[in-house]
Amino acid sequence: MHVTGVTANLRVADIEAARDFYAGFLGLSEENLNLAWVTRFVVPDARSSLQLVTRDATSPQDSVMSVQVGNDIDAAYAEAMHRGYEIVYPLTEEPWGLRRFFVRDPDGNVINITSHRSE
Repeated sequence: MHVTGVTANLRVADIEAARDFYAGFLGLSEENLNLAWVTRFVVPDARSSLQLVTRDATSPQDSVMSVQVGNDIDAAYAEAMHRGYEIVYPLTEEPWGLRRFFVRDPDGNVINITSHRSE
């Protein structure tokens, strides 16, 4: 699997309330994802990012981070199953153009493995 990016997912109660802190105080730039339940903030050099999530729209559990794997999503899913890792949310094509699955790491953290159509 070839990882193309990693983004921390931070649970917040209200994205609007958190926006002033992350954009205003910390000076992060917001990327509009056009989804009411998640938004992404990036460091101005675009090398680091953070997603604020109120509650995942389709998965039964929230994830602590998202790992982008480009076109390797099918191989990553097969490898996770082969290794016997718990699949929390099966490989799914989401309505907003993302293919993803959630897997639990050995310490219980839920990881969102993703592939965008544009990758």
